Parts: sequence; structure tokens; C-alpha cells
Amino acid sequence: MKRLVLPIVLAALLAGAAVYLYQSGREAGRAAAPATGETAGGGAQSGRKPSRVIPAVLPDFALATPEGPLRKLSSFQHPSLIVNFWATWCAPCRREIPLLRQLRNERGERGVEVLGIAVDFREDVLKYAAKIGLDYPLLIGEEDGLAAADAFGIDPVFPFTVFADAKRRIVAVKVGELHADEAAFILDHIELLNAGRLTLEVVQTLIRTELQRLDALRVEKPA
Repeated sequence: MKRLVLPIVLAALLAGAAVYLYQSGREAGRAAAPATGETAGGGAQSGRKPSRVIPAVLPDFALATPEGPLRKLSSFQHPSLIVNFWATWCAPCRREIPLLRQLRNERGERGVEVLGIAVDFREDVLKYAAKIGLDYPLLIGEEDGLAAADAFGIDPVFPFTVFADAKRRIVAVKVGELHADEAAFILDHIELLNAGRLTLEVVQTLIRTELQRLDALRVEKPA
């Protein structure tokens, strides 16, 4: 019975995706959402606005590690943190993993860490991670994984990826499959933010504009 509950809940929550960018102190309903977003299945439909407020800083919670013991999100203290929510049954999630590995390998020395949060059955996650050689930190949750996703104020449409700076502020949230050009732009500007060369508001505005532009290009010229 337990194995039936999570797929049913996730299927009920699966819906259209869009790019959401948190703007400090403002309602998430004012976050940027392009006219067209990517669905988990790769199709296109009108972007949705978040129904709740995205927190200004990363929420804290503890989930199981692959080894078993719980680990808190707050234990990941890195200048740039990528928190990626995914599941083994989600095709866009699986497609993102090589990019996430590449980002960690290429930018790790510059302070970037990737954390995967698998909202799925533990045995399925461990089997899939071993099969593909997933080598970045991983936390695993079933119902508690859904609660962790909920803490970000976003309906859990998988995948979704949160980008945070050195002060643990949420700079950007991408709902739907993450692309290399999007990730590079976001991380480059988080570096400028961490260096004090740009303000949070300016960085968020630049990221919002660029993600909208890139999303529009993908709609015009599908991959």
C-alpha cells in the first residue's frame, strides 16, 4: 500500500512548469514566468504562477543520505548551491543529471555545489544512482521529500532547481528541465553577487530577463 501512495500523490501534483524567479520581499505571484513553459513531458503550455510565497532564504530540513543517517540542508555551506528536486521516474530529471554533474566538475573549485533531492522510493533511488554513477551529494525522501519541496513554496512539479548564494538567499528557481545556458548565466551572476559587484535585485532582474529570452528562443526553435 505504501508504494502506491507516493506515485498517486506525485501524479496528482504533476502539472505545467515555468521559470519562477524569486524577488526579495515580493509575492511569488510577481515572480517571472515566461509566456510559455516546459512541461515535465517536454511539451509547452502557458506558465503558471506559484500559489504561495517563495522564502527569501533556503529553508532547513533533514532527509536521509544514501548511507542512511539524516543530513540537514543547512550543512551545505557553499558560495553557490544548486538544489535539484528530482525522481527516478521523471524523464526530464534524468536528462538533467549529466548537466548537473558537469556543473559540479567544472565549477566546484569556484564554490559551486550540487545537491540532489530525490522525492522517490529509497530503493529505487539507490539502484538508479548506482547504475549511472551519480557522484554529487544526494538526499532521499518519500512523503518527507514532498514536505521538503513544499517548504520552498512551490507546487512540486519535477524537476525544479533552486539556486542560492553565499548568504543562502534564494536567487532563482527554475521549474522544469534545466538547460546549460540557463545554468551558466545564473551561476555567473551569483558569482558577481557574492563578490559584491552587483546587488541581489539587479542580479534577479538580469536573470529573469535572460531566462525569458532563452525560453522564448526554445519555443521558437525546439531542440
